[in-house]
Amino acid sequence: MSVTHTATQRTGTAADTRPPTPARAPRVRRRVWGTVAFHTGAGLLSALWLVPIAVVLITATRSFDDIAGHGLGSAPHSFTLGGFRQAWVAGGQRQALINSLIVSVPTVLISLLLASMAAFALSRYDVPFRRVLLLLMLSGNLLPPQILLIPVSKLSEQLGIYDSLYALIGVQVGFGVGFYVFVLHGFMRAIPAEIQQAAVIDGAGPWQIYTRVILPLARPALAALTALAFTWIFNDLLWAITVLRSDTKMPITASLLGLQGQYVSQWNVIAAGSVIAAAPTVLVFLRFQRHFVAGLNLGAVK
Repeated sequence: MSVTHTATQRTGTAADTRPPTPARAPRVRRRVWGTVAFHTGAGLLSALWLVPIAVVLITATRSFDDIAGHGLGSAPHSFTLGGFRQAWVAGGQRQALINSLIVSVPTVLISLLLASMAAFALSRYDVPFRRVLLLLMLSGNLLPPQILLIPVSKLSEQLGIYDSLYALIGVQVGFGVGFYVFVLHGFMRAIPAEIQQAAVIDGAGPWQIYTRVILPLARPALAALTALAFTWIFNDLLWAITVLRSDTKMPITASLLGLQGQYVSQWNVIAAGSVIAAAPTVLVFLRFQRHFVAGLNLGAVK
């Protein structure tokens, strides 16, 4: 019987390698043309997305005389990094970048620490009103932030932290933890209960289970949220102009507004400032790209 089965497999393989019959030829051609159309459309969309980035990079490396003499949309006739130097020093981008990092890094760490602890408790233990708490956390992220600008500003004034980076950190943590808890709860809940039970049998307490069992297994989700949270916080403008007033304390996104007003006609300086503002988020995404994709795939499977 195995000989007959092997012969059948060989016959099927030989039949598959034969040239397509007239009945199959239209389907093969449609498949080929569909593949060509897909790759062509994807290439055009990629080019359409990359064109503005290329224009900004080219503009940032041109001199002001080149842009003023030949126009913004003309081919470059010069190459200089003076726009980056001017935006970095005279435009205040250096201090603004430092402010953004001072806000973004602690906010991401504090938010994910609190969110992971809350998600661990809500997903692994029978907490009273667990679903109500999750719905409250999620509903807080559904509120439009515009309706909370005045209350947040007044609250920061009453607490004595208005016009300080502490106020911006507190706002970012408060408005981000709910979403992070909701995402991490889904990942941690999908972890098999037998793993936690085995740790309990070995004598592990809740803190050891959280740090040595759950957190390592939730690393893809934490890495994905790290990239997303850093991008959101670093690029935020609304809360920065709500709780901050001094120009020396503004983050990188708010400083771009001042840079545009200061160098209103010097497009090379404005473009250079935009590149400086975008560089940290690109580096963070490239650093966590592998974990970010793994987290998305893990969430899709679960």
